[in-house]
Amino acid sequence: MKVLAAVLALFLIAIQAQLWVGRGSIPHVTQLREELRKAQADNDQARARNAQLQAELRDLREGLEMVEEKARFELGMIKSDEVFVPVARAAAASAAASR
Repeated sequence: MKVLAAVLALFLIAIQAQLWVGRGSIPHVTQLREELRKAQADNDQARARNAQLQAELRDLREGLEMVEEKARFELGMIKSDEVFVPVARAAAASAAASR
C-alpha cells in the first residue's frame, strides 16, 4: 500500500512539474500568447501599409493626377506656365525672426 501511495505521489509531482516547468507550462503558454499578440499587431500594420500601397498603385494606374502630385511634392517640379514661390516653414521663420 505504501508503494502504491509513493508511486501515485511521484505521478502527481511529475504532472505538477510539467504544469509549471514543462513545454506546455503556464509561463510558456503566456509567452506564446504574447508572441502571438505581437505577430498579430505586426500583421495589422503590414495590412494597413499594403492597403495604402494598393490604393496608391490603383491611383497611379488610373490617372495622371497622382503622378503629377508626386512630381510636384517629391521632386519639386512645376509646369511651364507656373511660377515657383518658395514658402518658409513656420519653424524656420520663427528661428530666423529670433536671430
